[in-house]
Amino acid sequence: MKIQVYDRRSASLFDEQVYGEKALHWVYRTLPGRLLESAVLSRPWVSKVMGAYYSSEYSADQVQKFIRQYQIDPTEFEPGPFDDFNSFFIRKFAPGRRTFAQGDVMAAPAEARYFAWKESSEELRLPVKGAWLSPSELLADTHEAKYRQRVHGGPVLLARLCPVDYHRFHFPDRGEWVSLHRVHGRLRSVNPVALQAFPRTFLENERQVSWLKTERFGLLAHIEVGALGVGRIKQTHAPGSPFERGDEKGYFLFGGSTVIVLGEKGAWTPSADLLEQTEGGHETLVRLGEAVASKI
Repeated sequence: MKIQVYDRRSASLFDEQVYGEKALHWVYRTLPGRLLESAVLSRPWVSKVMGAYYSSEYSADQVQKFIRQYQIDPTEFEPGPFDDFNSFFIRKFAPGRRTFAQGDVMAAPAEARYFAWKESSEELRLPVKGAWLSPSELLADTHEAKYRQRVHGGPVLLARLCPVDYHRFHFPDRGEWVSLHRVHGRLRSVNPVALQAFPRTFLENERQVSWLKTERFGLLAHIEVGALGVGRIKQTHAPGSPFERGDEKGYFLFGGSTVIVLGEKGAWTPSADLLEQTEGGHETLVRLGEAVASKI
């Protein structure tokens, strides 16, 4: 299965280079693989073991191999040395490499492949993959009922981070971090191949839900979803404290992951190119800080 992604900079589609493609196909498209995934691989302890390896000195030799294979431009990031693979995986951009859109446009909280919808509903589906994304289910395990109601029927951004991507996430606007709730679950891959096999992945995977009161876009539910290999979602900004647009919120350790943003109906609308590509079944590659929505 080819995964075609729209690059807004070049205004063209490209075929995504999938990390561990052969293994993904065996695990999620064969009966033995799916049985192994359900019984063993999706268990959190497996990702913790993987995380321990990638945080050890034994993984350091994987860094240069990874850079060469996926043609990562090292000049975009702060230089090492990287004593293990995870220290490379959570690398930071070099100063000036990314800027955050200002004014009444929302800045992209992650560098990732985006889907977008003007309104959410219980029938909302991810295009092509056929996976259910029910905002009410995503928030069902959190305690803030008054906030859940406010984002019912509002706009949605879904950003999929590949293993080759920058894995830190940031605040899309200035505001106040109201609360943080952790929901423990499995750790399945968020690759489209895996989502076809397990459509409820976003609802079952481990996730952290933050409620943010922003200056220009009202209340946001900012949801980080862990995936296979992600031993930890780390919040680097203190929960409950104010933040500025572009401040780092946290990062994912090794693996592919997802950031989902839910908003209040009528507060903002996703960018036109994201909506157009979503309608056509394509994700849009968006760089950190680029505009992803506009205030209404």
